[in-house]
Amino acid sequence: MKRVAFNLPTIIRAGNGEFQKLGVYVKEYVEGKRILIVTDPGIEQTGFVKQAIQMLEKQGFEVQTFNNVHPNPRDLDCTEGGEAARNFHADAIVALGGGSVIDSAKAIAILQCLGGNPQDYAGRDQVPTKVTPIIVIPTTAGTGAEVTRSAVITDTKKKVKFTIKDVHIAPLLAIVDPELTYGLPSHLTASTGMDALVHALEAYTCKLSNPISDGLAIQALKHIYPNLRTAVTNGNDREARYHLMIGSTLAGMAFSHADVASVHCMAEAIGGWYDTPHGIANSMFLPYIVEFNADAELEKHATIARTIGIASSNDSDQDAAVRLVSDMKQLAKDLSIPTFSSLPEVNENDFIYLAESAFLNGSTPSNARAITKEEYLTLFQKAYSKQPKEVLK
Repeated sequence: MKRVAFNLPTIIRAGNGEFQKLGVYVKEYVEGKRILIVTDPGIEQTGFVKQAIQMLEKQGFEVQTFNNVHPNPRDLDCTEGGEAARNFHADAIVALGGGSVIDSAKAIAILQCLGGNPQDYAGRDQVPTKVTPIIVIPTTAGTGAEVTRSAVITDTKKKVKFTIKDVHIAPLLAIVDPELTYGLPSHLTASTGMDALVHALEAYTCKLSNPISDGLAIQALKHIYPNLRTAVTNGNDREARYHLMIGSTLAGMAFSHADVASVHCMAEAIGGWYDTPHGIANSMFLPYIVEFNADAELEKHATIARTIGIASSNDSDQDAAVRLVSDMKQLAKDLSIPTFSSLPEVNENDFIYLAESAFLNGSTPSNARAITKEEYLTLFQKAYSKQPKEVLK
């Protein structure tokens, strides 16, 4: 029987309209008057940042904005943001955006307090003290970063991703408001929603799963899967948006107390090398890893299939797992997720390097089935060769 430790220091305020209480919440939870908003240019164009500034200033806060955050957040952006936070003497950081913004904000909080480079804190439990308090407002239903204690950053020189894992960077407060996702384009809804689905699936099947993370992962799947297609095709469906957002947060809680696995290892390899959006990268490899892993955790893969309604109790575990593989492939097609072979930057000569990068990822040991560098190479080749060339959507 497994011993379990569960520590979620993040306060969660979830529901429609919660964003409108930002100023009140910050006043309640933050000491001091200087707030640095970390965001990106795309979020600024939505008007959310302007609203946030107005709500904070109404409560007497002095506010500055740092918006130089790129997708697949970069070490250089974090270093620049850390300097901005330090020069401003920020008392708290408000991260307003998707996973890249949130992960950047976590690294910025570290660098404001401790200096150095993000790489100095890579690995597990390498942040020695508390850092600047972080308040997170996700604008996508995908990463679950609002409730995790990790930040995935790109090393721009080495073109690889590394992860900072430490309870000191867990957000103080997460404001989870589905209304902020209503205007999200369908392709972003699809890719971020698939990211959340992968988080739940890998948290449930990985070797570090436990009874608490299992419960969270199963509940996440119940929220995400039935609503993902609807949210993509009808972004104004309030019910679908709500369930997708709640499911994403649950999935974040699940994998942060278990782990992800080889889908993420492969996705982060191409994300670091090609700068591929993370949710798309996860979607590309999900069916192949599910197929690779199914026999190692047959009962759990079958449970997933039954939970999301594509298999029944009358189906054998083997048949249910087969249906899961097939459905994950079909789901990606239904959501118009690009295929691996459709990415113009992909070069088969890179696959040996990508396989090694995936193998060295810290989550490889957590995969349900032991996996070698050579097997990663085969999986990259399989994902590439089995998918027809098509136009990137």
